[in-house]
Amino acid sequence: MATKPTKQPGRLAQMWQVFQMTRRYDNTMIWWLLLSILGPVAVGITLALTLTDGNVFTTVMWIIAGVLGGLLLGLIVLGRRAERAAYSQIEGQPGAVGAVIKSVLKRGWIANEMPIAVNPKTQDAIYRCVGRGGIVLIAEGPVSRTQRLADDEKRKTAKIVPNVPITVLNVGPDEESVKLYRLGWRMTRIKHVLTKNEVVVINNRLSSLGTNIPIPKGMDPLRARPSRAR
Repeated sequence: MATKPTKQPGRLAQMWQVFQMTRRYDNTMIWWLLLSILGPVAVGITLALTLTDGNVFTTVMWIIAGVLGGLLLGLIVLGRRAERAAYSQIEGQPGAVGAVIKSVLKRGWIANEMPIAVNPKTQDAIYRCVGRGGIVLIAEGPVSRTQRLADDEKRKTAKIVPNVPITVLNVGPDEESVKLYRLGWRMTRIKHVLTKNEVVVINNRLSSLGTNIPIPKGMDPLRARPSRAR
């Protein structure tokens, strides 16, 4: 007998789950949500009372517009706060930048969730993105530990593409570091200096650099010999 497929939760149930998850990690979310919903509703009612001259139909339309505007703004705020709460759960963990790097970047950037360099002792890492704004190296970890690693990668990158701007961003616990949830926004602030074709060419050239990731100790598969036992 065939088993029935598991029924997926509806849209309202999914929104309620998102709301509950966000509330656990963001104590101010409810206040922001109320403000975003009630603000447009209040504006709609105010306009309905001041601009309609007693016309019932126009009054109702203004109120409906305020309610719909409040619901739309509330959904936007909920989505943003939920995204921020999700990032806060993994922020500070090794590989957090790689886990979100593709989702936070806008179109036009080429990136990989795998780092190009890793410190095996501290698990600090460097990630590389190539886009219209040039080359961006993202250092994951405290600046005091990632500075040398970032400088080495910047120097190697500059030798391959000497005329391309290189921006170094740090995602870590330092006060001047970029927060994980603001990484995408920060990269949109970088001025465009390359064409789309130049981005592809530069990314292909940088691919020849390979990665600076230490190989775990163990048996070398290239030196392994087949067993003679039968």
